[in-house]
Amino acid sequence: MACLGVFVAYLPVTSVSVSLTAIQSALSTSTLQLSWVSDAFVLPMAAFILTAGVVGDVHGRKKVYLAGLLFSAAGAATSLTAHTIGQLWAGQALSGVGAAALLPTTLALISHAVPDHRERGKFIGFWAMCLLGALAVGGLAAGTILGHTGWRWIFLVPIPVALLAFGFSLRLLPESRAPRTGRLDWPGQITAALAITALVYGVIQGGAGSFAETQVVVALAVAVISGIAFVVAERRSSHPMLDLSLFRSPGFTATTLVAMVMFLSMIGFFFVLSLYFGMVQHLETLGIAWRMLLITGAALLISGVAGRIMHKVSPRLMITTGLLMVTAALLTLLGADTSTSFASLSWRLVLLGLGMGLVTTPMTAVAVASVPHPLAGMAAAGNNAFRQVGGALGPAVLGALLTSRAVSSLPGHLSVAGVDGPLADRLAGATRDGGLGAIGTVPLGSKAGEVQRAVADAFLEGMRLCLTVSATLTFLAALLAFVLLSPRRKPAGTDTVVRTSTAQTPSASEGSKALVEEGA
Repeated sequence: MACLGVFVAYLPVTSVSVSLTAIQSALSTSTLQLSWVSDAFVLPMAAFILTAGVVGDVHGRKKVYLAGLLFSAAGAATSLTAHTIGQLWAGQALSGVGAAALLPTTLALISHAVPDHRERGKFIGFWAMCLLGALAVGGLAAGTILGHTGWRWIFLVPIPVALLAFGFSLRLLPESRAPRTGRLDWPGQITAALAITALVYGVIQGGAGSFAETQVVVALAVAVISGIAFVVAERRSSHPMLDLSLFRSPGFTATTLVAMVMFLSMIGFFFVLSLYFGMVQHLETLGIAWRMLLITGAALLISGVAGRIMHKVSPRLMITTGLLMVTAALLTLLGADTSTSFASLSWRLVLLGLGMGLVTTPMTAVAVASVPHPLAGMAAAGNNAFRQVGGALGPAVLGALLTSRAVSSLPGHLSVAGVDGPLADRLAGATRDGGLGAIGTVPLGSKAGEVQRAVADAFLEGMRLCLTVSATLTFLAALLAFVLLSPRRKPAGTDTVVRTSTAQTPSASEGSKALVEEGA
């Protein structure tokens, strides 16, 4: 059931990513509006995932799991019937709430069912494979559907899967809770949600316009103040939503930060890569899906191997190597242009997927093994929350970089292509207001071919900037993993790394000791 739940949670990610060009064309959206299609899903996931983990620990993980399936189905149904960009955002947001409920509870269910941390790693390997399998299936299913009908039907697939999982889980899934009492941390929830939302909004709006605009400055200021308030609230709370003493564990700290940085660069790059295939190479959605499948398929294959060798090979070595492979793949993609063939791209995309798969399984396993299993919901939710913050910032940051560089370089490329005068002025004005997608609103006449080449060249400039930023972030994450996941001696008196409001059970203490002995 845990694997089916994470499959439902991640199914919309690539199905939407490969369909962005079709959605943009059908709804006549700007790049800014298009970035919110991805972020409308990821933002509520990041904002509510911590609360879902705590609610599951206190009131029952089965209840939260079932609610997540229903939210996912409702969100898909809303998007399925969407005729405006606003309704699509609403549907994606509902699906994001469902994913927020599913992710921490699925990991906590595994931790409850398999208390032994070594045996648990194998099951987390299966969990990671289902996550990557959803990414692979989602894109391919969307590409096949769009080859025969409209983009809205890509949202049909998650509905029967979620309802089928709901029916089986209602009958077969046992209830579980953390062996402690507590209450919801409303100050922590409110300040965390406000900080995440304000940060992502400020980055998106600042990238689309100017970071000096009043609304952007206010949003970023609210994000900083709310972030500080969250830390204060959690330190004072007797039942914190995120116990800050979790970060005393090098394993939890390293994997959480690596997850955030990696998802920022990878989810953001998926957004850019999908637009590259659609706007520059002019591929159909199924062609985009097959290329994305090279990434997710390779990740899926290697994650299964990673799950089996985790206790024979150091997680530090696996995570660092995987991140360096991702960095190398991103740098090789700097040479991609309008005429780059499938064969030339394929090995780079496979390398990217292999690196991702080598990181995902040990990263998740180390994070969950870093805390006593009664607190698995909080730890899983914390790790996933930071991962989704990175995922929300990815399209925002890289979308802003892409738009800014492409729009600023477009006049020069138009001039080189022989497009000048009033037409060049209209194109420059349209793209400043609506991004490269606004080109379609300007009549091009006999200059259509020249304009399309200039737009492709401008897009490539923006994409290369995004690749450089993504590669730099991934390399920094590799250094972070190499340093923080280094073997450490067990310090005296550090048998317990997590502060709780009640005494820990013997199994909880054993979980903490296992973390220190492993050196995370």
